[in-house]
Amino acid sequence: MTVTTLDGLVNAIGNNADKFVIDKPSLANFAAGIYGSLWRATGQPGQGAIPNTTPTICIATTVGGITLTQQTAPTKSYLTNLDAVSGNAGTSIEIHDRLVNVGGLSGNTTAVQTITGFDLSTLHSGNTAANLNDRKGASDYSDVQWWVEWYADTGATAANVTANAIFNDGTSANLSLLVLPATRRLGMVYPLNNLIPAAQSGKYIRGINSITFTNSAAQGNVGITCTRYKGSVYTPIANARFPQDWQQLGLNEFYPNSCPHIIVLTTTTSTGTLRATGKVSHG
Repeated sequence: MTVTTLDGLVNAIGNNADKFVIDKPSLANFAAGIYGSLWRATGQPGQGAIPNTTPTICIATTVGGITLTQQTAPTKSYLTNLDAVSGNAGTSIEIHDRLVNVGGLSGNTTAVQTITGFDLSTLHSGNTAANLNDRKGASDYSDVQWWVEWYADTGATAANVTANAIFNDGTSANLSLLVLPATRRLGMVYPLNNLIPAAQSGKYIRGINSITFTNSAAQGNVGITCTRYKGSVYTPIANARFPQDWQQLGLNEFYPNSCPHIIVLTTTTSTGTLRATGKVSHG
């Protein structure tokens, strides 16, 4: 049954938990202060697929996510432990529920690239089994984070990107221009939430209609991903293990059909080797 007491939580942590292991190699050619998605990194969990141009809801069985034992109500699942060691000092390792992704967008055109159906509201209503409504969190979409994600390197020419967003009230507008230096690498992810313009202040992103590059020499394979943050651990020293318990993690819930996914914030020119263990406790 649902955890309602400290004794119940201790029992769930000790006697009814999924233990998971993360073991990922380093991705090269990054820069300090850049977020990196480990979706396409090999290792454990397995390498996730490059999504196509149709928005796809990621679920518990999607390869690339951390595998959890699915629970039924009233039992719930909580992130109760995460400890990690990184090959780089100062790395922040974040666990997100990967909600929906799309790929196959080209940096080799200046045409508007329309993304049909990337609206969390309609995606949920069309596939209730994916439990997207619970997984996304607040009804105004304020818990959802949006990213541009690279699946293949873009070229040596700088390019700017404009994304046309659907907001929680159903209106649409362009996000402020994302200025990209030359050569964006596989695995890089750039947040979009901070690009909401002042005219749309107080709104939250519900979907993405299209993206547009300002030049046609960027090449590559780019996509849009939306996630919901679940917890993180910071490793201030390289090659030393640092833990976080349920109090530090905030006891965030993994709803049924979640797809736990790893994003890191780098402090140098690579994501660093990553080894971590954790627990998702049920009660």
